[in-house]
Formats: sequence, structure tokens, C-alpha cells
Amino acid sequence: MTDVRDSILSAIGNTPVVRLRKLVDDGSADVIVKLEFYNPTCSYKDRMALAMIEGAERRGTLRPGMRVIEYTGGSTGSSLALVCSVKGYPFIALSSDAWSEEKLRTMRAFGADVRVFPSEGGKVTPALIQTLKAEAERLAAEPGTFYANQFNNRDAIEGYRGIGTELLTQAGKIDAFCGGVGTAGMIAGVSQALKPGGTRIIALEPATSPVLTAGYGGPHRVEGMGVGFLPPHLTPDVYDEARAIDESEARAMARRLAREEGIFGGVSTGLNVVAALQLARELGPGRTVATVAVDTGLKYLAGDLFET
Repeated sequence: MTDVRDSILSAIGNTPVVRLRKLVDDGSADVIVKLEFYNPTCSYKDRMALAMIEGAERRGTLRPGMRVIEYTGGSTGSSLALVCSVKGYPFIALSSDAWSEEKLRTMRAFGADVRVFPSEGGKVTPALIQTLKAEAERLAAEPGTFYANQFNNRDAIEGYRGIGTELLTQAGKIDAFCGGVGTAGMIAGVSQALKPGGTRIIALEPATSPVLTAGYGGPHRVEGMGVGFLPPHLTPDVYDEARAIDESEARAMARRLAREEGIFGGVSTGLNVVAALQLARELGPGRTVATVAVDTGLKYLAGDLFET
């Protein structure tokens, strides 16, 4: 028997799950982490990118000879650049120096046309997101263009649903699931798979951009979440509770995860685990809390995350 995939796109999904062994306090629930950095671009965004492109192909809104555009912090852009490279579509990524240089270089490595917009002090702000969105909408009006539009594309939710269905197969009953909100496609997709079985869904955001918990956005450095507005995918039925997590705790947790558990992720992964450990203490033994390692720490080595 052999196990040879037809293309790199067939390697997306079916990522492993591990139990935290050292970071969980005595008397807490189990905490399991789905390692999404096993996807080809080392991010769960691969699931979304493939679902959006293949959904558009099925409907005929994306055809040979057309180009794909998206505004992105870099992980979605890297995933779309991968999928477009395999399928032969030119890809334009609208991004910024607010996100890691590694992500910008990754998109270019896959052949993307990366257009970089300046940020205010290297931070993700509501104004920056709106600038990128406006440029995406301008380009989308040009002929021969497919705008992936991850914040409104329902195919994204279906792409992420696989995280939830895989967790059910791998871990069985899950009492609580928590995850950071960017486009909210991930938490919406996982919710569809887990909520019918009674799993409590907790949406997370940076404390300095507490749109869900306080109604306003703000600057922060947690890449991939906290966009400064309520994303359309995050309808009230998706989640049971929202929590704001301190960015400094998330950064410290990312370093601890690497040094104590061998899980090498970025700030968003650290934020997810901070919340998961909170929930584990609240639920107590005999329960299970699940979250995701969003992407790899390799994307953040040029920054200051792992300097101390």
C-alpha cells in the first residue's frame, strides 16, 4: 500500500491533536490543542483558501484566465498564494508592514503580487483594515477579477468546519472550544460541527481591541484577529461567550508553549491557550477544553516575540 497525494492541496487538513502536559494546573480540565501548523503553509488558513477557490470554481465565478485578489495580514494571503499557484491563477495580495516580514515574503515566494500599505507604528488598526478593504473593493470592480472576500465568503465557514469534525473523531466529547476572532470563519465553522453536541463556544479577542466585549476597536499586535469591527460570520448563534485576553499574557504564553510543551506558535496561538487554561480551571477535572495552534512560530522569528 502507498499513500501518495495527487497534489499539495490534498495535504490540507487532518492535523494532529495533542494534550498539554505541563501548563495545565492541577484540578483543571484537560486541554487539547489542534496543531494547524501541519498544513502546507503552516496555518489553518489553508483550509479556508482552498474552500473559497474551489467554491468559486464550482459556481463559475472563478474561471481560467481570471485573477484572484484579497486583503490580508499574510496568513490568508500565503494560503491563497499557494492554492492559486497550483491552480494557475494570478494572485494580488493587499497587505501591510503591520504584519510580519516573513508572511510578506512567503506570499511572494508563491508568486503573489504583494502590495504593501504603511501602518501606524507597525500596529493593526481599524483605519488600516478599512484602507485595505477599500482598495480590494476598487480592484474587485475590474473585469476578470475574483475577490475572495474572506470576511463575507460563506465557503470559508465550510472550509473551517473540518477542524470541528476532525476534533470529534480525534477526541470525542469536547466540553468547551475557544478561538480567536479575525474573520470569524474558523469559530463559525467549528461551531457548526461542535455546538450541536453541547460544546460551549468561546470567542476571543485582544483586550486592546475589545469589539465583542466592549464595543470598540483599537491598535494591537496580535496578527490574525481583532480587526476593529464585528465580522459578518460571527452571528449570535455561533458562540456562547466572548472574552478579551491581555496581549502581554498571550506573548508570554507563546514563549512558554515552545519551551515547556514544544508547541511553536505565534501570539494568536498563545492567546488561544491563555483562554483555554482559564476555561480548564473553571470547568475542573473530567472535562475537555479544545483550541487551535493557529500557525507556526517560524513566521515571527524576525520580530521581537522570541527575543526574551
